Amino acid sequence: MLSAIIITKNEAANIADCLDGLMFCDERIVVDSGSTDDTVAIARAKGARVFEAPEWRGYGPQKNLALSHARGKWVLSIDADERVSKALAREIHAAAREATFDGYRMPRLSRFCGKEIRHCGWYPDYVLRLFRRGVSRFSDDLVHERVICDGSVGKLREPLRHTTITSIEDALSKVDRYSTAGADMLVASGRRVFFFSGITHGGWTFFRTYILRAGFLDGPEGYLVARYHAQTTFYRYMKAWLKHRQVKKQDGVK
Repeated sequence: MLSAIIITKNEAANIADCLDGLMFCDERIVVDSGSTDDTVAIARAKGARVFEAPEWRGYGPQKNLALSHARGKWVLSIDADERVSKALAREIHAAAREATFDGYRMPRLSRFCGKEIRHCGWYPDYVLRLFRRGVSRFSDDLVHERVICDGSVGKLREPLRHTTITSIEDALSKVDRYSTAGADMLVASGRRVFFFSGITHGGWTFFRTYILRAGFLDGPEGYLVARYHAQTTFYRYMKAWLKHRQVKKQDGVK
């Protein structure tokens, strides 16, 4: 039995197509975090098992919650803005049937403002999304969570399609959300962060993405991707620095 799990919040524009591509799965599970649009209604209309969990716990904990509802021996974790092609579906089905490994990574091909990005460190971008239930779980990271598989891991060939950023407005919104979650993780780790940390780390991120990872070969969108990563990194460190400073002020430390 193969279970697909998806976490959502206000994904009415994506959830129908996502679920349609998962019809080959034995069950499709959606855990929704208080959507104010038609996400829940659409998911139920598509035949998914829907669980509502309005309290946001972070990406890792939220996906572990979805995993706890899965009944299949194998689990496929998908985001609402990702698509499984028919070719990938066949490969996933065969991998789960043959069970040569306990988990499988698949290449992910992402789009930024309508263009497929094949450099910038974005492709092939192998992600572990298919795994045997009972030997795998998600990390507790608030953002950029990962699957931890206590077993052997193989690779699939067909790419998972990902429409990560649809517009500049979408990019700016994600910069804000991801940098805030990243700052919270930095603060929780106890790591010291200085004012210039954001400047140096942000600058290095742009150089690595645009130059070392050949983002320039993706044209104007490659430059935008590098800027997007650099800004997320810059604001993550700056927000963490400001949080540290606020704590010091509250403790009476100058």
